[in-house]
Amino acid sequence: MSLRNIKLTIEYDGSDYHGWQIQPQRRTIQGELIKAISELIGWKVRVCGASRTDAGVSAVGQVALIQIDSPIPTANLVKAINDRLPCDIAIREAVEISMGFDIIGAVKSKLYRYTIYTGRTPPVLQIRHCWHVPANLDITKMAEAAKMLVGTMDFKSFATADDKRENKVRTIFRCDVTTKDDWIYIDVQGDSFLYNMVRNIVGTLIEIGIGRWKPEKMNEILQAKDRRAAGPMAPAAGLCLMRVEY
Repeated sequence: MSLRNIKLTIEYDGSDYHGWQIQPQRRTIQGELIKAISELIGWKVRVCGASRTDAGVSAVGQVALIQIDSPIPTANLVKAINDRLPCDIAIREAVEISMGFDIIGAVKSKLYRYTIYTGRTPPVLQIRHCWHVPANLDITKMAEAAKMLVGTMDFKSFATADDKRENKVRTIFRCDVTTKDDWIYIDVQGDSFLYNMVRNIVGTLIEIGIGRWKPEKMNEILQAKDRRAAGPMAPAAGLCLMRVEY
């Protein structure tokens, strides 16, 4: 049988993993997928992901590509792989696509959501998927500052020092701050992201929300093109990759 190109949509709780990318002696999402799919197919399968989420970051819409020669129908493939995966990783969908599909190069946008809880006591059942900030944050000012990030610009101030890519220009399509009761959601959608970029944006928005900085500080930070000008990096727990669009 000839090779089949299968696009997988994956959901995972990244709390107990060292990120997406496979690493020696470390438990990763990609490593668990390779192990489960290879066990099913009978030979080592390569799993290529659309986004390399960091340690502790979760996803409900990660996308990956595998090539297999198995005749298992895609509908049955989902259950067969899930039966071999840990309970905190699941395939949501498997779709057969053309062999020329570029899982990374064809990405049009990625949407990340960062979740913050502002209540006095920690939300114990959700604590692994949010940042507990027990403060009265000014959502209006945070939203005002977030709008300044929309557009195509140099985001060097929000890139961690480990990001060695020379080109720090990215396009943000939207950066929305919404709230429901004690929960705050920051949705950032862009064509691609620098290393730790969303978490650094969130940390900066928190500084504005607590009143340490005014919203217009965001423009100063962007113009500085210096990581030291921005706020602290938000914890990984609150970040989730919502979807990858093609």
